[in-house]
Amino acid sequence: MSLGASALYSIISIIARLTDTRPLSEQSATLNGSQSPREWLDFSYQFLGIFFALFAVALVLYLLWLPRQSPFRRLGFDFTEPGHDLLRGFGLMLVIGIPGLGLYLAGRSLGFTVAIVPSPLDTFWWTIPILVLSALRSALVEELIVVGYLFTRLRELGWSTWTIIVSSALLRGSYHLYQGIGPFFGNAAMGVLFGWCYLRWGRTMPLVIAHWILDIVSFVGYPLALAWWPGLLAPAA
Repeated sequence: MSLGASALYSIISIIARLTDTRPLSEQSATLNGSQSPREWLDFSYQFLGIFFALFAVALVLYLLWLPRQSPFRRLGFDFTEPGHDLLRGFGLMLVIGIPGLGLYLAGRSLGFTVAIVPSPLDTFWWTIPILVLSALRSALVEELIVVGYLFTRLRELGWSTWTIIVSSALLRGSYHLYQGIGPFFGNAAMGVLFGWCYLRWGRTMPLVIAHWILDIVSFVGYPLALAWWPGLLAPAA
């Protein structure tokens, strides 16, 4: 319904990109592009897109509900360990963020990653709040479904630990294929680390925190990064 469908569309997208007359280095992918030239319509489309995407998260929480056992507690998505969650989240953000940026820049220079445009360059008063909400949407959808829910169900089916971790990581990489080959491997590696951490800590909250911060930095900081590295980050003409 959500990320599985995204994975299929991404697979078709990368096939289309690889068979295009233009090389990957001359193609681009926009993550939070404008939905309408009219401001109020653009805001409405952006907000509703975020709002309805969270219904998949609500469904997951409902499916994990058990009598006298909160689904939030089952996934470790609560506020019982705020200090540990923040420290672990920031640590994961640093471990993933710096190598991830290096992998993206390397992929752009080597020509196997498309130019990713995380946010629009023209802004309204609501642009940054919407980008922050979009980052939260991605963090909740990916970590609560691809890690929390999927790990729970696959363990109930008797899958082995590393089979679960690798399967989840490959799913994470597959729905990023529309960005190119580099992001597939980068996100798959992120999935392996996040999966291992989830099994060790039993909590999705640090994963959500790390993912949210990473996406906020990517979305909101894009114009500044573009000014620093225009040759590597500028979208294809």
